[in-house]
Amino acid sequence: MKKFKTIISLILLTISSFVSQEIIAQKKINIIPKPANIVVKEGKFQFSKNTQFVVKGDSQKEIATALLNKFQLAAGWKPLITTKIPKSNYIVFKVDKTFHREAYKLDVSTKGVVITAKENAGFIYGLESIRQLLPTAIESKVVVSNVKWEISNVSITDEPRFQWRGLMLDLSRHFFDKSYIEETIDRLAMLKMNVLHLHLVDDQGWRIEIKKYPRLTEVGAWRVNQENVIWNARLTVNPDEKGTFGGFLTQEELKEIVKYAQLRNIEIIPEIEMPAHVSCAIAAYPELACFNQRIGVPSGGVWPITDIYCAGKESTFEFLQNVLDEVIPIFPSKYIHIGGDEATKTNWEKCPLCQKRMQDEGLKNVHELQSYFVKRMEKYINSKGKKLIGWDEILEGGLAPEATVMSWRGTQGGIEAAEQGHDVVMTPGTHCYFDHYQGPQNEEPLAFGGYTPLSKVYEFDPVVPTMTPEEAKHILGGQANLWSEYIPTTQQSEYMIFPRIAALAETLWSSKEARNWNDFTNRLPSLLKRYDYLGINYAKSAYLITATSTADLDKKIVKLALKNEFPNADIRYVLGDKSIDANAIKYTDSIAISETTLLKASLFENDKAVGKFFTDTIKFHKAVGSKLNFKTPYDDNYKADGPFSLVNILRGTKNFHDGQWQAWLVKDMEVVIDLEKEKTIKQIVLGSIENQGSGIYFPTQVSAFVSNDGVTYKEVGQVTHPFAINSNSELKDFKINFNALTARYVKVVATNLKKSPKGEDSWLFIDEILVN
Repeated sequence: MKKFKTIISLILLTISSFVSQEIIAQKKINIIPKPANIVVKEGKFQFSKNTQFVVKGDSQKEIATALLNKFQLAAGWKPLITTKIPKSNYIVFKVDKTFHREAYKLDVSTKGVVITAKENAGFIYGLESIRQLLPTAIESKVVVSNVKWEISNVSITDEPRFQWRGLMLDLSRHFFDKSYIEETIDRLAMLKMNVLHLHLVDDQGWRIEIKKYPRLTEVGAWRVNQENVIWNARLTVNPDEKGTFGGFLTQEELKEIVKYAQLRNIEIIPEIEMPAHVSCAIAAYPELACFNQRIGVPSGGVWPITDIYCAGKESTFEFLQNVLDEVIPIFPSKYIHIGGDEATKTNWEKCPLCQKRMQDEGLKNVHELQSYFVKRMEKYINSKGKKLIGWDEILEGGLAPEATVMSWRGTQGGIEAAEQGHDVVMTPGTHCYFDHYQGPQNEEPLAFGGYTPLSKVYEFDPVVPTMTPEEAKHILGGQANLWSEYIPTTQQSEYMIFPRIAALAETLWSSKEARNWNDFTNRLPSLLKRYDYLGINYAKSAYLITATSTADLDKKIVKLALKNEFPNADIRYVLGDKSIDANAIKYTDSIAISETTLLKASLFENDKAVGKFFTDTIKFHKAVGSKLNFKTPYDDNYKADGPFSLVNILRGTKNFHDGQWQAWLVKDMEVVIDLEKEKTIKQIVLGSIENQGSGIYFPTQVSAFVSNDGVTYKEVGQVTHPFAINSNSELKDFKINFNALTARYVKVVATNLKKSPKGEDSWLFIDEILVN
């Protein structure tokens, strides 16, 4: 019996050891998105100049060439191509028609590599997995010495969870050329993404050549350059002023892009907006609008969007059908995206032709008129062998029979469409809008707004838990959208896409059960090293340290909690003007501060500070916790922490929704601070923010007064700040210095701009008044 127990113990120990070794081995596999099944074996496969890629036909040869070229650049030699399988040192493509279209199996042994798939899509993905098994130096554009070009012996069985794994590039708000689009295609293929949605038409630019209507690109592709002004503060354009900023893609260029994408199993889906977001088309052909109004191509934001196609004119539908007749042959995709979002239909309500259309068709309201518009265009698109897809507004007034819905206003539109038996692509703004900030706004380039960090993207799941299995079958997948109002360069586009697209790729490819944030963050550094070699300007925002502050005004204490996006991050800090080194204090709990203090913090790896330092100076002053008397009340929408917010030590950030800002619309700010007793003071500081795109402007003047009785006040100084164009979001302290004096009461008046250059009401935002 003892002998039996000993044998069992040995067996269990052996199994445990094997399992542990397998887990350790799998931890070295850094493929993103995570494959469905990985078995790591002993040994390695070594690539060399004698390695042979066995191909059948030109398509397999072309697929293999991408990896061969990488060896040429990074290793200085190129594996061979052959049609016969050698005894060893080979990579072979094996066809198995029982596999799903994008599935693949990768078997690596010391002898050779076999990629099994149904067709090219699977072979492409098998090679992409090999690429991520190779040393990161494979991405180098110059020869790297002393690298072992080997991969682990593994068996990987893999296929995607969803059939639609996409990214949308907005080419209208800022134009991106063929070269950048093809670079993006390569980077999507690396992550096994398979859809690139090109937003080719919007108010600010028409980006596709239409030969029947040359003015669409002669006029509609160009706008007056107001790039020095923040997007939503740009002025209305005179239709007679010639546009010089923009660009477009020729039909030939688009055909080349489509071909380039097809070789990487990526479907290009064109979006031709209708009936709204078409100011550029109306600028070129005013007769497309209800009242033939002449407008210029907008240089910036448009809201509400009232210049839309006339639904009452037959010529509108003739125009759109002619446009689609040129678009459809370029794109083999089965989908044509028609937008359909954000149409303000006030002109339709006034237009006699639209009203007649509603009467003739028995339509109750303009929502049903939009439904008529979409259904009519769907019928035409279907007649050309294509399917219509549109943003979730196409649900309004009744959904077209065969339409697919792209749900962006949350997931509700997708739920409704799936309930009705329609296919859905989920792309909610909360998780999939890559024009949103991904880190603390003070550290990030100007963005549209919102907050969609890497970890939040990774939480995304296209299937909503309340869906029935039948409804879930209609979820094709998901997509990231990069709207480009605030994306003027390819560098910034890369910054907003990467590495968030890697997180999205895993949510759409890997099974829900296989996904784990801790595991993903362990695999991410390898991908980022590849991005370094590729020269991708990826964001490091997830590594940034952020602080959450709370103030106890009774005890005059501020507590700071530090974190970044990664689990178990080694964060260390110092107080005062000390160096951040190995002796820095390891952060474990919130830090209590009771006097003016400089705090510096950093993420540490292997006892070394890495990444950007976090710095913050917490400033205590003589008005902390003092009673405030507001002569002009702050707006109910921006109350911050209430009556003590302007003297609570806590400073606001560039995110003016952070709960630290009080605001006044049009009105001036006037507030009296009661210091409770006479104190010696010599400086008053008022903190403000300017974000002209959001209608927030610095005060044009700040004046300070003091009193000992609260009745008679003496002015101690003022600063003026004349309006100036500001294309960024900016924080500023307005400082008034004066000779030291004693006072109990301090009155501060900040003068509101009142009207913006566009004639809109202006906001004044204040976060703190410091009395020193």
